[in-house]
Amino acid sequence: MSTAPRWSRRASFAWVAGCYAAAFAVACVTLLFIPEDLGSFWAIAIADVAATLVVFAFSRGLKCSSMYDAYWSVAPIVIVLYWVFQPEQGVHPIRAGAVLFLVVWWGVRLTYNWARSWPGLHHTDWRYVIMREKAPSLWFFADLFGIHLFPTVEVLAALSGAWVALTQGTRPLSWIDGVALIVTAGAITIETVADQQLVAFAKVKRPGEIIKTGLWRYSRHPNYFGELTFWWGLYLFGLAADPSYVWTIVGPIMMTGMFLGVSIPWMDRRSCERRPEYAEHMKQVSALIPWFPKRT
Repeated sequence: MSTAPRWSRRASFAWVAGCYAAAFAVACVTLLFIPEDLGSFWAIAIADVAATLVVFAFSRGLKCSSMYDAYWSVAPIVIVLYWVFQPEQGVHPIRAGAVLFLVVWWGVRLTYNWARSWPGLHHTDWRYVIMREKAPSLWFFADLFGIHLFPTVEVLAALSGAWVALTQGTRPLSWIDGVALIVTAGAITIETVADQQLVAFAKVKRPGEIIKTGLWRYSRHPNYFGELTFWWGLYLFGLAADPSYVWTIVGPIMMTGMFLGVSIPWMDRRSCERRPEYAEHMKQVSALIPWFPKRT
């Protein structure tokens, strides 16, 4: 349920594009006033927060917190492009090129997946609706910190491995780069296949039916598995570039905590409420990591 008027998809996408253009402009202006000695990571962190506040302002004005949803996949593309032109050490060009390609591939694909299914500004993610209904007096702060600022900080932390690979790491290519490439590219592929299988299933499913085919036969959330693995792959690229940046592991750990502690439990709980057989399905199929289903 949303208090926003019904919008056409064309008008909705126009507002999102305008919002993100304004956020990008504010981020660029912010970067002009940041001292160079602060470093490229913290410079982009400040600009990213400034851009997020612009998106938040649009979200409040249009009464649709889902204005932020595509920012998750759009902002990383802009961030890595900025880092590519801000090398602080003699980084390896092949590693940097691989990281740039993978992040852009991931971001474009995920943004497309969002765009093809987003109804418009009259639609708000069901999780946001629950948050607002549970604590209406605290909704402003939940919206600002929980829906907008926290994901921005989380994604930036998870991109720290990419930052090392693009601006800091001077080590030559190694077997770790090979593993990172396989993990990251494989993660994007898994997420792509899982999303496509879900879209195809949604067109033919019966009410209350559970998807049990393809990757979904081996994991209840293979798309989440692909998303989470992508961030660990970026961490591996940073590890290959310079293992001294051990703090970058905070990013994928935060992502893991979010998926295991919030995203998966929320989705499973909602599915149990809407699909009578889902509780039994949970006993048979792995929550995240694809594995052979249990026999009951």
